Amino acid sequence: MDRICIKDMLVRCVIGVTDEERREKQDVVINVTLHADLGRAGKTDDIADSVDYRAVKKRILRLVEASRFNLVEALAEAIAEACLEEERVLQAEVRVEKPGALRFARSVGVEVSRSRKRP
Repeated sequence: MDRICIKDMLVRCVIGVTDEERREKQDVVINVTLHADLGRAGKTDDIADSVDYRAVKKRILRLVEASRFNLVEALAEAIAEACLEEERVLQAEVRVEKPGALRFARSVGVEVSRSRKRP
């Protein structure tokens, strides 16, 4: 399966369980891999035959900036679900990192992989 990679989106949101984390927006770094069949788009050179990854990125940004999740896991799950709203995306891999969340570590992150449910 073909992949579209959206790398290193830096977004600010409320994320965490402590009172301090709930007061101030924090940085999160988001990486997304969208799995889709891009063969037709490669042949036709027509955006209508591809995944509109600009629309996916905008959907992710709106979701994250407005979110107030406690857990990075819940944020990653919501982002994966938002990616699967794009009709051509068959699977989404999402990595969300929270820089500086752990002392002595550059960041802590969660990776999830979700597939479109088949009827």
